[in-house]
Amino acid sequence: MAAVLIGLVALFFLGMGLLGLVAPRRLILPFGIKLESATARTEVRAVYGGFGVAIAALLGFAAFDVGGIQRGAAIAVAVALAGMAFGRLVARFVERPERFYPSWLYFWVEVVLAALLVASTF
Repeated sequence: MAAVLIGLVALFFLGMGLLGLVAPRRLILPFGIKLESATARTEVRAVYGGFGVAIAALLGFAAFDVGGIQRGAAIAVAVALAGMAFGRLVARFVERPERFYPSWLYFWVEVVLAALLVASTF
């Protein structure tokens, strides 16, 4: 069961990562951010693209417990996701995002994915 839960989260990161690498403008569009320069697009490719693909690879190895990393990798990525969700909570009190999408949708995605990873460790 752990492999399935971790694999689902890996697929999410893989999708986000590939989209970030191939179409950074499309990935960031729902947030109202305009990527006017090559430098801005490079940043999205690095942070969303490269990072997403790397996390997907890590979770892929974790799903099969290559080198005994399953628990540690799952917890590390769960903590990162919880950190992202926490940042959205801070924004709730500082700036109050006006719509459910995209900020609150991604808050819940991050919470659920973190919970799946934590659940995979039991």
